[in-house]
Amino acid sequence: MVEKRLMPALEKTTLLDRATGCLLGLAVGDAFGDLGRSHEHRQRYGIISNLYGDARSTDDTEFAVLTAQTLIDCGGDLTNEAMVASWQKYILGQGGMFDRGGKPLYGAVANLERGLLPPLSGRDNVQNNDDGAAMRIAPVGVLCVGDPDRAAAMAEIEAQISHANDGIWGAQAIAASVAVAMTGATLDEVIAAGRTYIPEDSWLGRNMARVMTICDTYPDIFDALEQLHLQLWAPVHSMAAEAVPQSYAILKLTGADFRKGMIYGGNFGRDADTICALIGAISGAMHGTAAIPEDWAARADQPAGVCLRFAAHKSMRGLAKQLVDLIG
Repeated sequence: MVEKRLMPALEKTTLLDRATGCLLGLAVGDAFGDLGRSHEHRQRYGIISNLYGDARSTDDTEFAVLTAQTLIDCGGDLTNEAMVASWQKYILGQGGMFDRGGKPLYGAVANLERGLLPPLSGRDNVQNNDDGAAMRIAPVGVLCVGDPDRAAAMAEIEAQISHANDGIWGAQAIAASVAVAMTGATLDEVIAAGRTYIPEDSWLGRNMARVMTICDTYPDIFDALEQLHLQLWAPVHSMAAEAVPQSYAILKLTGADFRKGMIYGGNFGRDADTICALIGAISGAMHGTAAIPEDWAARADQPAGVCLRFAAHKSMRGLAKQLVDLIG
């Protein structure tokens, strides 16, 4: 069990608001970015500027629900054994993964079915350096508020069931950034916290340096957009080394403004649902629920269950409260 901390009422209220903003921001971003990739919606609206009524969660939100539920079930004492037990209960025990999942997630489930355990279930896996661990890791940052080292250590345990190398480092970066964002830190501090856990001599590390140079060279996001595509493009759009740096760049260039982040991230193309989910999680953790339009929050609070069936019975607000209850 996580060691309890006594907090003044106002601090606890603020903590809950930022935790809720983080999880709702992730869910809104996931659904917003998925609309942005829809040919039908782009034909009708040009660019996506609203979270329309048919918006639905993808694996990004639903695996974040799994991460949150795993932390709740183990009382915050995350281990490889707790991860395996959770995936067995909520994935294998409920018929497996369904639609919209990423390749390394399906691969990890297959590895677990054949008895391969983490970290080998992530190492001996297809496309294990994509952004599928980063997309789901925000609940770890919420639980580890103010402690990015602990967030990164816990993120490694959480991510290695399905990922390796850049896939893990991207998750550690996002978890650390959320943990710092929850404290009311500045955007520069939030980004710096994430970069701390990315090896400089890695594909992800080199691309993080590249996007920071782009941001410095083109401080107007409209001017930077083409370079963020050209300099980071990879044949598979969901690589952590592409999507994670692009998310940080959009955060930086929009000043972590939630609505601007949704519009630029959701209409960015490539892995827009994950890019937008990461932006939403971090900016939501920084600013709390007030930054999120209420109708968007209401629409995204309950996942659709398109990938993980159990997620359809969960509430992002409810999970945020349970995570905060673990803290103190």
